[in-house]
Amino acid sequence: MSNFTISTTLNPSRVFILQKSEIEKRLDPFYYIPELLELEKKVLAKKPKKLRDYVVSISSGATPKTTESEKYYSEKENGIPFLRVQNLSPTGVLEFDDCKYINEETHSGMLKRSQVLEGDLLVKITGVGRMAVASIAPEGFEGNINQHVCVIRTGSKDVSETLAAFLNSDIGEKLASRRSTGGTRPALDYPALLSVPIIEDKRILQITNEVITQKQRNEADAERLLGSIDGYLFHELGLSLPSTPENKLNNRMFYLTIKEITLGRFDPYFNGIIFKSFFEELSRSIYPIKTFKSISRINSGAIINTTDYLGNGIPLIRIQNVLSTGVDFEDTKFVSEEIYNKNVFARINAGELLFGMSGTIGRVAIVQDDIPICLLNQRIAKVTIIKGNNIYIQTVLNSPIGMEQFKRIGTGGIQINIGSKDIENLKIPFPPPAKQEEIANHITAIRVQAQQLKDKTKEALAEASKEIERILLG
Repeated sequence: MSNFTISTTLNPSRVFILQKSEIEKRLDPFYYIPELLELEKKVLAKKPKKLRDYVVSISSGATPKTTESEKYYSEKENGIPFLRVQNLSPTGVLEFDDCKYINEETHSGMLKRSQVLEGDLLVKITGVGRMAVASIAPEGFEGNINQHVCVIRTGSKDVSETLAAFLNSDIGEKLASRRSTGGTRPALDYPALLSVPIIEDKRILQITNEVITQKQRNEADAERLLGSIDGYLFHELGLSLPSTPENKLNNRMFYLTIKEITLGRFDPYFNGIIFKSFFEELSRSIYPIKTFKSISRINSGAIINTTDYLGNGIPLIRIQNVLSTGVDFEDTKFVSEEIYNKNVFARINAGELLFGMSGTIGRVAIVQDDIPICLLNQRIAKVTIIKGNNIYIQTVLNSPIGMEQFKRIGTGGIQINIGSKDIENLKIPFPPPAKQEEIANHITAIRVQAQQLKDKTKEALAEASKEIERILLG
């Protein structure tokens, strides 16, 4: 056996030999990949502390049932931030673009043990992609987490920031990933996470802070570009951007006759003066107004049992995957090809639009990828555009033209909903095909430029990781 050799044509990071004496508690090959073993040896040679040496307390949260949303969840204005994996960032800064909110009762009761306060270290412990992504709770913050994130109290914001900088480096990520277990959904238990060796060096934090500054500058420039889209669109349609009416009594009190009530809706908000003003402005468009029903075909997804979920297969799109910027495949579930083939109306094709119909309504994503994708239940509408440019129409729906109408038609209390009939009645200014294409091309160019600015942050992070590795390991 000692004379056995492996062909030099094989990849040494995938095919290698270990002596029995080199085997630790773990038997899975990934744990012993030569590159990871060599990295660990280099790090341990620096006599590092371990993550557990910095921990005062550690806890993870839970996810309240979405089927009982009114009991647990809340709107942003009255809620407590409920952080998930997608809210963590390798820069160490929390992202709140797609943040959910829970009510005070849930925060102080069911999830009391996982409360997050200023200076706490938040670490991703479950999910595909980078492992141990870490962020810091900002000044004055109070929030909570789900079961895929843990909160570590270190007793010092400076310590938390230093730990996050190391964990977010490529070195930290590889050390954490080596300790993870599981196949399609890797996870770190507490002993594994707390055993990660930490090289404490203030220069890492300095490099990370420089990336954060560049990220903020790039994102501000990108937001300015994206913010110009609505102005451009309204100008091309001959409209004025809607203004928020003053909160005066005469804007809140009004009289209607039975004939003036539309679509069978009797609630005051739906028939409010602000929406009357909006539709008056919309009617001034230099182009004809069409109902959405006349330019599209609308379907909802199939009802798929959670017992049919798989670790891999055909991506299953749920409400949280639908963003106005596109389809987000983070934290995706999967179904078998058999289920995909059975549910013809649930198949999603490139160029189709997806509407969020429950919770955060009004998000309209355009499907870019021509790959097999499947829809889950009636919380999402799948829309095929049969007349018009789909990029133009998606832009209109994500602009104040669409958002004002979504605000108007939503029903329910905490969990706002819209239905297919509501979507059919949406009104869209409809220029000639050439004009729609012109507008779509201009807006696509703006989005590409904005994305390029955001991508610079990824490039800066990659360069920062190389610099950190040079500093720590030489």
